[in-house]
Amino acid sequence: MKATIRDVARKAGVSVATVSRVINDSGPVSPDTRARIRETARELRYTPNSAARSLSVKRSHTLGALLPDLYGEFFSEVIRGIDETAQQHHHHLLISSSHNDRAQIAAALRAMRGRVDGLLLMSPGVDGETLAAELPEELPVVLLNCPVRDARYATLAIDNRRGARAMVEHLLAIGHRRIAFIRGAARNHDARERLTGYRAALRAAGIAREAELELAGDFTESGGHAAACAALRLRPRPTAIFAANDAMALGALSAVRQHGMRVPDDIAVVGFDDIPVARYLTPPLTTVQVGISALGERAATILLQMLSGDGPPSPVHAVLPTSLVVRASCGASGQG
Repeated sequence: MKATIRDVARKAGVSVATVSRVINDSGPVSPDTRARIRETARELRYTPNSAARSLSVKRSHTLGALLPDLYGEFFSEVIRGIDETAQQHHHHLLISSSHNDRAQIAAALRAMRGRVDGLLLMSPGVDGETLAAELPEELPVVLLNCPVRDARYATLAIDNRRGARAMVEHLLAIGHRRIAFIRGAARNHDARERLTGYRAALRAAGIAREAELELAGDFTESGGHAAACAALRLRPRPTAIFAANDAMALGALSAVRQHGMRVPDDIAVVGFDDIPVARYLTPPLTTVQVGISALGERAATILLQMLSGDGPPSPVHAVLPTSLVVRASCGASGQG
């Protein structure tokens, strides 16, 4: 038997009206009382009536998308793929970002509860406990590149490990042996998988791992610039820089120019994602193509199939393949 708002009020020692204000963020409640009510609601697995009505009686015809950030070409392309697919099926899109903060993730999930028919969640910092506590069991959910492995949720992931390994194998094939790698953000699932692929390719080629060649990054242009500057100070200098995403590769290209060097003549620079601007850089960027808009489109399609009942009876667990896109930025000879 499902818990009611009266059950929450009774256990928390407050009135039903106070619980309602907390659930709906509609009035003043002290921080201690608010925290106690939310904890009680989680313990009882209470689902507000508005969410239940939305799921069982009325549809909002709205999809929710919770992303770690809304800045940059990667996320704008993911959103484009989701939004175009949603519109084709006469659905609206409600978007929020969490900046990979667990408290913000929980708050965003609470805000969307009862307002969306289904949820697309891309958050490298999310955990199964938070999802179980904040989401109604009936809400269809698709996890994009999340570390959570729970059979209750559909999942869609990028083949990060294979993509990174293919890039390093390409660099090795054209003569590079000293390849620097700019890592992604700390605790990020994609970043860990791409680092694993980089290491696996080197190990398979019999090249010992060098810790100094694995440089800290954060998936931003400025982070890539700083890491590339550090790489260029190493002796012997790397002959290639592999950035774990294209934004950092952009920063690395700038750093190389500022040091009076040329790509690819003096050093190769490659990336991961194939954001739209990559082909228009000087030189055009060699990268791992993800199909970013397709990622959003595929995720939205899976969610819409779940909502319509047209999908498979059990949650989908799909992997989006990657491909190597060779352009001019990797043309260094590997000497130096």
